[in-house]
Amino acid sequence: MGADERAGLADWLTPTQLALFDSMHVADRRHGLDVVATLRSEAVADSDVLLAGLLHDAGKGLTGVWPRVAHSLGQAYGPWVWRVAGALPEMAAAIDRLRAHAETSATLAAAAGCSARTVELIRHQDAPIDLEAGRLLQLADEAN
Repeated sequence: MGADERAGLADWLTPTQLALFDSMHVADRRHGLDVVATLRSEAVADSDVLLAGLLHDAGKGLTGVWPRVAHSLGQAYGPWVWRVAGALPEMAAAIDRLRAHAETSATLAAAAGCSARTVELIRHQDAPIDLEAGRLLQLADEAN
């Protein structure tokens, strides 16, 4: 993340929201910035959607690369991957954290003062209930 990108965040995030962003894993921060850039390239200006795009993975925590790989493989090939990988030391807790990250991210966003709409967009990022905004968020997430 460049200094300009970081400085630009202070223009539209509260200090608490910025602290939440700063607490995220570097890969999740980059991903969030890329999701926001994609949304903006599609002319999305809705601050709730942009904030959801930035913070939607905050609940993943500082999880390492191997649990993230196992989580992705489990999403693609089924939960049996999570059961096998979970037999390795410390993998089960990390995979569980990744599987629950949408709810955890929503809770963190609420605690950071995000609107109820932003929180719900994050909570339902994988199965949007706000069909217009949620689908925009989902597509931008998948594109990045």
